[in-house]
Amino acid sequence: MLKLLWAFLVRDFHEITSYRLSFLLDLGSIFFRAFTFFFVSQLLGDSVAPLLAAYNGDYFAFVIIGLAFGGYFSTGMSGFAAALRRAQTSGTLEAMIMTPAPLSQIIIGSAAWSYAFTTLRVFIYLALGVLVLGLRLTNVNLAGVLVSLLLAIIAFASIGIIAASLIMVVKRGDPITGLFSNLSFLLGGVYYPLEILPTWLQPVAKLLPITYALNAMRAAMLNGAGWAELGPDLLALGIFCVVLFPISLLIFRFAVERAREDGSLTHF
Repeated sequence: MLKLLWAFLVRDFHEITSYRLSFLLDLGSIFFRAFTFFFVSQLLGDSVAPLLAAYNGDYFAFVIIGLAFGGYFSTGMSGFAAALRRAQTSGTLEAMIMTPAPLSQIIIGSAAWSYAFTTLRVFIYLALGVLVLGLRLTNVNLAGVLVSLLLAIIAFASIGIIAASLIMVVKRGDPITGLFSNLSFLLGGVYYPLEILPTWLQPVAKLLPITYALNAMRAAMLNGAGWAELGPDLLALGIFCVVLFPISLLIFRFAVERAREDGSLTHF
């Protein structure tokens, strides 16, 4: 398993970094977004403190965690489809699937670089926030952060695998994925707390895994919340994982078999 993941990582690292300007511009965008929201937080000042009481009244701390860890949601939604497209257009998808490696390992390995790069982006966001922009992370429950992150990644990835499976079958972009992503960033608490949403929209937000992921992440990072406080959000994420992950693997396996039958496995 580890050898397979390493092989995927090395392959994709060399491929992505061969386009150096694009790679550097992608990293550079982190600085623009971090500084943009830092200045927005300065503009808002203490006016939003009552709405952010659960997060020590600090809007910048609230939003920088949303920006950083929201990247895992974006990667989960698009990383597998992008990896599938690269494998199909390069003609390597069928060869990968014909190897003795379990299908689940191939799926995970295909998006390993996307998650590694997202993790690098998270570290840059947090380092920039702490070292340059005054972000205070003095009471972090690291174990809570890691468990929240693991469950969030599995939940997000499950949705992304389902989306990639649909694309493999229908051979065109999936508008539902884009709609779901936009809805999640609008309602999931990435940029602002759920409390400012209209009361009729708040129940909708609670149907989205990103809502629980960011709640748990902020509570663990900003307040050092213990397991009892994190429990409801972790339970919700766990339910998403238990339900969605096995279903996503079954759907992907079905999509592969369907594509094999109609001879379109290498066509996108």
